[in-house]
Amino acid sequence: MRDYDEVTAFLGEWGPYQRLIFFLLSVSIFPNGFCGLSIVFVGDVPEHRCSVPGNLNLSEAWMNRTIPLVQGAELQHSKCSRYRLDVIMNLSETFPDPGFFNMSQIEQEPCLDGWEYSKEQYISTIVTEWDLVCNNDWKGPFSMSVFFLGVLVGTFIAGQLSDRFGRKAVWFGTMAVQTGFTMIQVFSPNWEIFCLLNFFVGIGQISNYVAAFVIGSEVLGKSVRVIYATLGVCISYAIGYMFLPLIAYFIRSWRMLLFTLSLPGLLYIPLWWFVPESPRWLLFKGRIQEAEAIIQHIAKKNGITPPAVLFSDLEKLTDLKLQNSIIIHLVKTSNIRAITIINFLVWMILSIEYYGLSLNTPNLNGDAYLNCFFSAAIEVPAYTAAWLLLQRFTRRFSLSGALFLGGGVLFFTQLVPSNLSVLTTTLVMVGKFVITSAFSIVYVYTAELYPTVVRNMGVGVSTMASRTGSVISPYFVYLGAYNELLPFILMGGLTILSAILVLFLPETINSPLLETIDQMQNIKW
Repeated sequence: MRDYDEVTAFLGEWGPYQRLIFFLLSVSIFPNGFCGLSIVFVGDVPEHRCSVPGNLNLSEAWMNRTIPLVQGAELQHSKCSRYRLDVIMNLSETFPDPGFFNMSQIEQEPCLDGWEYSKEQYISTIVTEWDLVCNNDWKGPFSMSVFFLGVLVGTFIAGQLSDRFGRKAVWFGTMAVQTGFTMIQVFSPNWEIFCLLNFFVGIGQISNYVAAFVIGSEVLGKSVRVIYATLGVCISYAIGYMFLPLIAYFIRSWRMLLFTLSLPGLLYIPLWWFVPESPRWLLFKGRIQEAEAIIQHIAKKNGITPPAVLFSDLEKLTDLKLQNSIIIHLVKTSNIRAITIINFLVWMILSIEYYGLSLNTPNLNGDAYLNCFFSAAIEVPAYTAAWLLLQRFTRRFSLSGALFLGGGVLFFTQLVPSNLSVLTTTLVMVGKFVITSAFSIVYVYTAELYPTVVRNMGVGVSTMASRTGSVISPYFVYLGAYNELLPFILMGGLTILSAILVLFLPETINSPLLETIDQMQNIKW
C-alpha cells in the first residue's frame, strides 16, 4: 500500500500546472469577499426622522419644531417620534412663533406618515426601502443573521455534497448558487423575500469556499498546501473585501450595487475547462482511470514523463481509508471533552469578533467607505503575520497572545476621549488585525490538537461553533445604536476570556500528528 503523495511525487511541488491551479482557485474566492459583507452598505441605516406632510399649512418655524430634540452623544432630532400634529396645528394658530411655547408639554406620537431619510450617503438601502427602523429596527441585523444561518447550513452540507458528487461539481454549483441568488435578490419585492434569498446566498458562499479549499488541498503538494490555506484563499478573500467599499462608493443604490457585485461570478465559467476534478476523490470512488488521466495531464503540462502504470485496480491507498468515528468520540474522555469545549468557545468568540468588527465599520467615526476599506486592507498583513507567527513561535503562545492583544485593544477603547475619534478607529483596526491573524492561526492549531480518527470531525464541530458566532454577531453591532462603545467592550471582554482558555490547551508545535485519542496530550489544568 502506498501513500498518494508518494505515488505523485514525480509531479513536483511547484510546477507550471500547480502554479496555475493555485492562482485560479485563489481567484475564485475573490467574489466571496464582497458578496459576503455587502450587507455593510446594502443594510446600512442612514440618518432619518419622522415624515411630516407638506400640506399642513404650517409656517417654516413651526415645521422645524414638529420633531422633538433628544439628548444622545449630542443633541439631535428624535428618529422615532414627533409632536402630535393636530396639537401643533391648533397651537400654530394661537402662537405664530413657537419660541414662545414650551414644546416639551406637547404629547408625542409615532411616525404615522413614515420617515424621511438622508440622501447624503445613499440613494437607497433595504432600510430606506422597507422602513427597517424604530419598531422594525430588529429586521436589519436579522437580515444579516439569516445570511449567516445559510452559512451555518452550508457548512453542514458542503462536505457531504462534495464527498458524494465530486469537488469540482459542487465548487461550480455553489458558485452558481451564490451568483444566481444574488442576482435574484435585486428583484426582491419585500423584506421577507430578500431574507429568504439571502439564506441561499449564504449557503452558496461558504460551500464554494470549502470546495475550493478542498480541491487545492488535494491537488497541490504538501509544501504548497499550507501557503494556499493561509495566504492563497485568505488574501484573495481580503482583496475582494477591499473592492466592496470601492464599488459601493460609486453605486449608492442597493439594488444596482448587488447586481454589480454578482456580475464577476459569470467570469468564472471558463474555469470549468482549466480546473480538474480531485484525483484523490476519483480514487476514493474507484474511478482509477480518470484519476490517472488527470495526473498524466498534469505531468504533461509540467514537462514530465509519468510512469507507465500509476495505480493498479486492486491497490488501496493508505490515505484514502475511511475512519469509523462518531461525534461522541469528541467527548469520550475528560481530556478530549475539555479540549472540544474550549475549542467550541474560542471559535465562536473569534467569529463574533471578526464579523462584529467587519459589520460595525459604518458605525465608526469618519468616512464609512474608508473605514470599510481599511478594515479589509488590514487583513492582508494580518494573514501574513499569522503565517510568520506559526513559523517562529509556539501555537499556544501565538494564539493566546494575539487574543490578549486584540481583546485588550478593543476593551480599552472606552478610555479614549470622545474628541479623539481617529484614535478609537485606529484601535479598532488594530483589534481587527489581531483577530484576523488569530482566526488564521486557530485553523492550524485545531487540526493539530485532534488525532486522525476524529480530526475532520473536530474541525467540523469547531467550524459549526464559528458559524453560530457569526449568526449572533449582527446583534453585537445592533447594540451600537444604544452606545457606540458597548460592542467593543463586550467583544474585548469575550476575547480576553478566550485568550485565557487557550492557555489550558496543550502545545503541538514540532509534534507529529496524532493518530489515536489515547495519544492526545493532557489539558494543562
